[in-house]
Amino acid sequence: MSVHKKLMQARVTLQSTKLRKSGANKFAGYSYFELGDFLPTVQQIFAESGLCGIVSFGPEVATLTITDTDGGGSIEITSPMSSAALKGCHEVQNLGAVQTYLRRYLWVTAMEIVEHDALDSTTGAQAPDVRSLSLDEVLERIQSCKNGSAVRAMWPVIKTLPASQRKRAEDAAKAHVAQVEGGQ
Repeated sequence: MSVHKKLMQARVTLQSTKLRKSGANKFAGYSYFELGDFLPTVQQIFAESGLCGIVSFGPEVATLTITDTDGGGSIEITSPMSSAALKGCHEVQNLGAVQTYLRRYLWVTAMEIVEHDALDSTTGAQAPDVRSLSLDEVLERIQSCKNGSAVRAMWPVIKTLPASQRKRAEDAAKAHVAQVEGGQ
């Protein structure tokens, strides 16, 4: 059985279980899944299905690699790296926060876990303190990507740019993908 079919069966198995959301955003008034709410169940399902998930962090991209332990095929789920600036925390604590959030988002994506859309809850409320990247910073990050997956992981960041700058970043990303994948 292919790794894709095994992953799909694992998703269906997980959806038939009863998961409880233990995380709560009191500001926006919604609950969410923390890693501990679903990861032990996912790991059990993976062990029974012959799958193994490994999360890794690079300078530009976080990756969840799901490997078929029987047949050896794999699937990669990626997300661009981010940063955190939590008040009163040391640099390593901010790194830990980023890694924990990215692990959660990678697993939620891989397992197609459906959650409440946090954006709906915060509409009209004060926007969270998020630092956007400038066009120059986005272009620099695109150029530093070593492979097409890393460039494609930049699309969510590109989409945050103003429309007047987005086209330039999209063109640069497409050109860089062609460059790094054409040389392989």
